[in-house]
Amino acid sequence: MITSQLLHPESIVVVGASNNVHKPGGAILKNLISGGYTGRLSAVNPKESLVQGVTAFADVADIPDTDLAILAIPAALCPDAVEVLAAQKHVRAFIILSAGFGEETHEGALLEERILETVNRYGASLIGPNCIGYMNAWHHSVFSQPIPQLHPQGVDLISSSGATAVFILESAVTKGLQFCSVWSVGNAKQIGVEDVLQYMDEHFDAEHDSHIKLLYIESIADPDRLLFHASSLIKKGCRIAAIKAGSSESGSRAASSHTGAIASSDSAVEALFRKAGIVRCFSREELTTVGCIFTLPELRGRNFAIITHAGGPGVMLTDALSKGGLNVPRLEGPVAEELKSKLYPGAAVGNPIDILATGTPEHLRLCLEYCENKFDEIDAVMAIFGTPGLVTMFEMYDVLHEKMLTCKKPIFPILPSINTAGAEVSDFLAKGHVNFADEVTLGTTLSRIMNTSRPAANEIELFGVDVPRIRRIIDSIQTDGYIAPHYVQALLRSAGIPVVDEFVSSHKEEVLAFARRTGFPVVAKVVGPVHKSDVGGVVLHIKTEQHLALEFDRMMQIPAATAVMVQPMLKGTELFVGAKYEEKFGHVVLCGLGGIFVEVLKDVSSGLAPLSYEEAYSMIRSLRAYKIIKGTRGQKGVNEDKFAEIIVRLSTLLRFATEIKEMDINPLMATEKHVIAVDARIRIEKGKEEE
Repeated sequence: MITSQLLHPESIVVVGASNNVHKPGGAILKNLISGGYTGRLSAVNPKESLVQGVTAFADVADIPDTDLAILAIPAALCPDAVEVLAAQKHVRAFIILSAGFGEETHEGALLEERILETVNRYGASLIGPNCIGYMNAWHHSVFSQPIPQLHPQGVDLISSSGATAVFILESAVTKGLQFCSVWSVGNAKQIGVEDVLQYMDEHFDAEHDSHIKLLYIESIADPDRLLFHASSLIKKGCRIAAIKAGSSESGSRAASSHTGAIASSDSAVEALFRKAGIVRCFSREELTTVGCIFTLPELRGRNFAIITHAGGPGVMLTDALSKGGLNVPRLEGPVAEELKSKLYPGAAVGNPIDILATGTPEHLRLCLEYCENKFDEIDAVMAIFGTPGLVTMFEMYDVLHEKMLTCKKPIFPILPSINTAGAEVSDFLAKGHVNFADEVTLGTTLSRIMNTSRPAANEIELFGVDVPRIRRIIDSIQTDGYIAPHYVQALLRSAGIPVVDEFVSSHKEEVLAFARRTGFPVVAKVVGPVHKSDVGGVVLHIKTEQHLALEFDRMMQIPAATAVMVQPMLKGTELFVGAKYEEKFGHVVLCGLGGIFVEVLKDVSSGLAPLSYEEAYSMIRSLRAYKIIKGTRGQKGVNEDKFAEIIVRLSTLLRFATEIKEMDINPLMATEKHVIAVDARIRIEKGKEEE
């Protein structure tokens, strides 16, 4: 519950206020005073009548009615103080800085429960406990530093961790990033990350509210709510980037399929962010760099010009952009030669445009004007300018300032000399700009933004999927575990997924008869063991009946073998698609190259079922192996549309067969015309539907 008393309190009391500004109760009072809070401030300190010039009371029962109470007292004292403040002093917002609650002990958790019951009973807000506080332009109710520049159109930061929020702010202020609000939710007993996003979504004012949200998340308590409100905000024009910490531990824990071995909680996070349209970051530097990029005009294309006076950084930036699928096109022809003639001898204009260390502010202006007005293929400009030690940079940065205000194409300032040109950079930031001190970090994070999908559509793709038949098949299966091959084939066919002809039998003559009908060469696979390849249960390129008969006899001797499957031998590129049910998230669908490469390379991408075609294409194109799928070096690619269709159809199957907890199709045999499922496994659990 987020109340107006939390966002715009007319009066604030600091319980545990101190004259020692190195204590939380002293530091937060100092920040409120120095931040220019204009409401009524009071303090509670039994030993003082005046704290930092603010009237102090001996007990919370003595204070006047107050909107917001900030508690910096021992955890054991907090529940009684909250009860008095809410019941007698009409406090309707609480920020509890104190630690020693549920994050430490069971007894602490009981204290939290008492506080939560009280604030909910009185309809009050609760931030924390165990947090650094909350701040906006109205009040700086945090005990930490730095205090960033606060502006209504700045960034909203929501952090699970107070210390991490501080470090994110440290990273941001050096870049000139301004903030609208900073939320440190701590233990999130009442208000967590999802609650803040929900409030921002339901009360969004496009004219006055920030359009940029940065998140640091340690635990996703409600993935559906996070997905819904993040998607909704992005569709309203906001842009969101997030770090999800603690996602590396495998969610499979001795899973038995390829999908289970590589699927993890991290896959679920990737899938959720992809569906929501959230830009995923992995460090504070990336998160704040993305935030700075979001403050600039939105990019409309993928072609960049680089203007610099230092060749090396220009080359490194070119590499970073190219690696992320962005372009630094060569500039040549009469217009390029014309520009070169106006620069000093030795300057290069091929892109990067290098005006040399002796280049002047007028040379920079000229290059920016050519990129804006004469190089039509250029969508945005990156300007790398530190000090070469020859001149001050004030005039150079004045040109950047002027052009960034008027240029129709985005300009990204990369000013690396934050030490030797500190005064010039500070002057530039003071004019409301941001700075990207490292060109490679900019290039990689920009690529991540450009490759993030828009929020997915909510519709389920049903065309060609026989839902009633899927349910009949699932309902007819009586036992849990991996289901028989004929059930697998029936489910895939019901979903409209092409499946290779196959025959399963424990009788040799029946297997040989099928092979004669379908024609050699064929593939033989043992039925029973889960990992067929590991026990010698897969043989390719069987060209004769005699060879097939020998392999049949051998495979039936493999422990746990119940039958032999035979299929026609297909050629093509091996692909993979699979899924695993993740607690709270639902089915996570994965795709990548197939065969042994799935677990060896672990080059997979994930999406959250049900999937749209846009999400499926995004998954495919985010693979490192996408060049193989697309076709490279004279090799024909595979039918990307068919691959995407199978991914979407599989996700729809899962939506209506929630009993499926783990499955993979590996390999899918793909050519430029067809993509066909060759081998698949499905594990079900009945009576445990969690979606």
